Amino acid sequence: MRIILDGMGGDNAPYEIVKGAVEASKEIDETIVIVGQEDKILSELSKYQYDTSKIEIMNATEVIENEDSPVRSVRRKKDSSMVVGLNEVKSGNGDIFISAGNTGALMAGSLFNLGRIQGIDRPALAAIYPVLGKEPLLLLDAGANSECKANNLLEFGIMGSIYMDKVLGRKNPKVGLVNLGVEANKGTTLTKMAYELLEKSTCNFTGNVEAREVPNGICDVVVCDGFVGNVIIKLSEGLGLSISKLLKNKLLDGFKAKIGAILLVDKLKSIKKDFDYTEYGGAPILGVKGPVIKMHGSSNAKAVKNSIIKAVPFAKEGVVDIISEAVLEMEELLISDEV
Repeated sequence: MRIILDGMGGDNAPYEIVKGAVEASKEIDETIVIVGQEDKILSELSKYQYDTSKIEIMNATEVIENEDSPVRSVRRKKDSSMVVGLNEVKSGNGDIFISAGNTGALMAGSLFNLGRIQGIDRPALAAIYPVLGKEPLLLLDAGANSECKANNLLEFGIMGSIYMDKVLGRKNPKVGLVNLGVEANKGTTLTKMAYELLEKSTCNFTGNVEAREVPNGICDVVVCDGFVGNVIIKLSEGLGLSISKLLKNKLLDGFKAKIGAILLVDKLKSIKKDFDYTEYGGAPILGVKGPVIKMHGSSNAKAVKNSIIKAVPFAKEGVVDIISEAVLEMEELLISDEV
């Protein structure tokens, strides 16, 4: 198995990308192919001891930057690390592609180079959402599709269920639809129609969920359009940072507070680990004809390592093929494009 890694994508490329690849290579047997400017990749690799048979370099002279136009950059920068990497998966020379680069470009490149799974109208970005004291849940769409139809939400629920089962090991995962209330008749025309479709589907649909219940891990897969999903994630990130700063200020405010902080240090570290995105790897792009993982733009070596490790079951379990088969089963539920 060959894992194709974008060596030039993200805020910390190539040094954290290469370091993460080296660390991952010590824990998996698969070959990691780092795509990017060869001289820079070699320079970073020279800092480490590693099994040279498990890490390869593929030269790509161009880089898609965060400020680049997604569609234009994918079309014009044919020798970029992102486009070259995606083409490796398309040609069958790579089994999965991982990148911390420009999200819009990665989505556009995945669609242009790999194409949609037949029957899937909108691929989705599936984000791992940490839950305190429990296993994380999967939220999709996390921002790829700001406007959706009811059949798109059905697709998200089915694809998320398959990924949660095959990659994260959660059997028969519970699927919930983000809505204004738990009642079936609540919400917009979109959510009401999506509720009906999900209720008839093969996934373990548990009904509507309110946003306040998402952080409590009320279900395993949370379904919503990309606008709502992105708001949920960014609000959660902001709230988490605010609470973290508040705790730090309170626990360092005076001698007694500092003593209490010392006594609680192990518990505080455990909480921090629960909410550390680097523990969970990247977010899969589901619905395209090839396994693709989007890492956080500021990913460090730990996040890169865990993304690579999590990528192995994504490719090996044939998630893309399973989604393709599931689409055939749900075709009778899909509504027309006019909805």
